[in-house]
Amino acid sequence: MKRLQTQGVHHITLIGADKQTSMDFWEGVLGMPFVFEQPNLDVPEENHLYFDPGDGRLVTIFTNENRRPDPRPTPEVIGNLHHLAFIVSRATYTQVAKRLDERDIRHSGEIDRGFMYSIYFRDPLGLLVELACYKFEPPTHTTHAQVLAEAHRIRTERGDYNIADEHLADAIEALTHRR
Repeated sequence: MKRLQTQGVHHITLIGADKQTSMDFWEGVLGMPFVFEQPNLDVPEENHLYFDPGDGRLVTIFTNENRRPDPRPTPEVIGNLHHLAFIVSRATYTQVAKRLDERDIRHSGEIDRGFMYSIYFRDPLGLLVELACYKFEPPTHTTHAQVLAEAHRIRTERGDYNIADEHLADAIEALTHRR
């Protein structure tokens, strides 16, 4: 039986509260340009907002003026979304904690993930959001995923616990020499 082959994320849709809460967070805090809105074609009493997360794809939000924000963390149960992660440049990343602090948004502080840096915080509806930046740039004509796959191969061959800078550097070198 043949597989269905995906080619990337088309869009992500979240259930929001009122329109202004979504506009304030997605455009106002995260800087995602508002693209357009229209009715939710499946639920006419809802609105459907579309934002560009930076790569031309879409994050969309169903809103309803009768819903109010609930900041309690979203439940961590099987089948639920744990968090959304968005890529930021290193220059932006170094400003994230300060800019969140200026808005009184609690956050995790910088976390070193071995191959990337992360900061976590919650949106006004309790969704965990991660802003991340890679520690590396892939060689020309390769992707971050290709570098990570090669770094994983090197890491497991060496019996190391997680991907670290040395695995990334060796992966980039290996991929560069293969081209």
